[in-house]
Amino acid sequence: MASTAAELARKKAREVDGAGSQANAVPFNQQNFEQLRRECLQTGSLFCDPTFPANWDSLGYNQLGRYSSKTIGVEWKRPTELWSDPQFIVDGAKRTDICQGVLGDCWLLAAVASLTLDPQILSRVVPPGQSFTSQYAGIFHFQLWQYGEWVDVVVDDRLPTRDGKLLFVHSAEGGEFWSALLEKAYAKVNSSYEALTGGSSIEGFEDFTGGIAESYNLKEAPPFLFNLTRKALKLGSLLGCSIDISSSYETEAITALKLVKGHAYSITAAEQVHHFGSPVELLRIRNPWGQVEWTGAWSDDSKEWDGVQPEEKRKLDHSADDGEFWMSYTDFLRQFSRLDICNLTPDTLTSDEVGHWNYAEFEGVWRVGSTAGGCRNYPATFCSNPQFFIRLEDVDDDPHDGEDGCTVLIGLMQKDTRRERRFGRDLNTIGFAIYQVPDEYKGRSNVHLGPDVLLRTESVARSQTFINLREVCGRFKLPPGEYAIVPSTFQPHRKGSFVLRVFTEKEARSSPMEEDANADIQEPDVGENDVDPHFKHLFVQISGNDSEISAFELQQILDKVVAQRSDLKTDGFSLQTCRNIISLLDMDGNAKLGLVEFHTLWTKIQRYLEIFKSHDSDGSGTMSSHEMRAALAEAGFQVNSAVIQEIVRRFADTSYAIDFDCFIGCLIRLELLFKMFRTLDKKNQGKIELDMQQVKKFRPVLV
Repeated sequence: MASTAAELARKKAREVDGAGSQANAVPFNQQNFEQLRRECLQTGSLFCDPTFPANWDSLGYNQLGRYSSKTIGVEWKRPTELWSDPQFIVDGAKRTDICQGVLGDCWLLAAVASLTLDPQILSRVVPPGQSFTSQYAGIFHFQLWQYGEWVDVVVDDRLPTRDGKLLFVHSAEGGEFWSALLEKAYAKVNSSYEALTGGSSIEGFEDFTGGIAESYNLKEAPPFLFNLTRKALKLGSLLGCSIDISSSYETEAITALKLVKGHAYSITAAEQVHHFGSPVELLRIRNPWGQVEWTGAWSDDSKEWDGVQPEEKRKLDHSADDGEFWMSYTDFLRQFSRLDICNLTPDTLTSDEVGHWNYAEFEGVWRVGSTAGGCRNYPATFCSNPQFFIRLEDVDDDPHDGEDGCTVLIGLMQKDTRRERRFGRDLNTIGFAIYQVPDEYKGRSNVHLGPDVLLRTESVARSQTFINLREVCGRFKLPPGEYAIVPSTFQPHRKGSFVLRVFTEKEARSSPMEEDANADIQEPDVGENDVDPHFKHLFVQISGNDSEISAFELQQILDKVVAQRSDLKTDGFSLQTCRNIISLLDMDGNAKLGLVEFHTLWTKIQRYLEIFKSHDSDGSGTMSSHEMRAALAEAGFQVNSAVIQEIVRRFADTSYAIDFDCFIGCLIRLELLFKMFRTLDKKNQGKIELDMQQVKKFRPVLV
């Protein structure tokens, strides 16, 4: 259980010092930018990053691998070797600083281009004050959001080149390098440049803001999408739109009405005007290029503006900045293909002019054999999935769809998906379901809902589909109440780590649904006179001349008894299990079991046998590890998922089955641990501290 303790300690430390928050980014790979730069300046050397070296491994593993034709002639060079006067940023970051190279990461570059439209967010991702002159040491740093925490990523400025030119992203004029170095930092956190091939711009949106992104197909736009867009802008969300292309030849092709295909636009306003007295819904859209603008209805000089009152025109500033234009919402639906909304966390927004979402974030694990239960199609394992509680109390103000209720955005993101590509690991197919918490459990998050709830009632909402994307996101309108979110892979037994994020318009309480660890073990008060004469006779036969049973004798007795039963599978009781049994039941401290103690053990084993058989659903003589939570509860033990995971790791076989001797060993060990804890928790505080002597004493049970 040491790994679990270490993880809990790490999480506690993060809660105390705020590590991983926007204000306190975690040094990626434990590399501190200021310290490394200072060391380089003191020694007069240029930084060379040992964790992302200038070699084939950092380029890729297949198409950009060591023996690929695409990497022939590649040399790593610093900007000072490529340009006589290299610059980090010149006159602010611009869209023309982002020209795609031979890497298929246009999705990422579209997100970077959108960054240039928001100087505040850009300055956090690309910290200011970096240059090739003042305190130059060949080292730069960037801040990215990665699966629930902000990380500060340092890179050296050695960049892949061929024939003296940058291989990947570059600026139009060639001498500006912030975008190339940002791309390198993003490649570093994902293990290689090749890992960036293919993706969606909303992934970049999220990693640059920490927000949660929704995507809408405008050919199937919901009827309330304009109102949703207007409300999103009031909440400070970033909105992007684009026109799909049918082939690479259409990339950045310009239509007859001067819209650019395959190009990232941003939406900056949503308003309603009166055209000759009739209401018209308008969107203000910005092209990062700055020159090419929509020339259709409601463009800068179109005749439609003649039908709008002067005061309304002034209010809208209808002749917008260069590259910015108005368009009717109906034309928008006809001309554009996709709308992406990136909803920002409260700590991202510093302006008081916009509203703020309420936000909660949780980490979780699907572990084979314990918490990787699959979807509801697999009733035998579904209930073992992680669960999360949310209480919604207040309905939305000014609902965008005109219906009362509580808006909830839920995003389920699987972790490290790009880093694991080089190992041939595919994305899991993921989704989630939302269940109403029954009345008997209301007000409690220290429960884990079982089959009596999850298999006998329908979910009140669910993700639109199970899909193999990095993130599945859904927007829901629910009545006030208490709900359980159950995230899962589609099939059971698929391992993975995930982050679950919950955004609500009003305050909401949310937390993992986990039982408090506890034990309620009923021990019969048995004296020697209560022991059946037949049992006494049996005990005399098996205990030998000293009328007591040692650990070695107990091992032989238990193995012999179980071997006679064809309905139980066992590898035999371990000597350590037998020693634990004696430690638990030995009342006089002689490391052996007397008559009454052995009778107590026998009664206990009989009861545990009944529980084991009731959970051996297929009559195989073993029990599925997914049954352990329910079996332990029946035996009087209430444990959380972290403990279940450790139990499965320690006691299940390679097919995640638990045989009878392991089941008994687990229960005895748990009982012994609870007994030790309660003995040491003299003040009943729910926590104990062990000194080194106590750790050594209890190590056989703890480890």
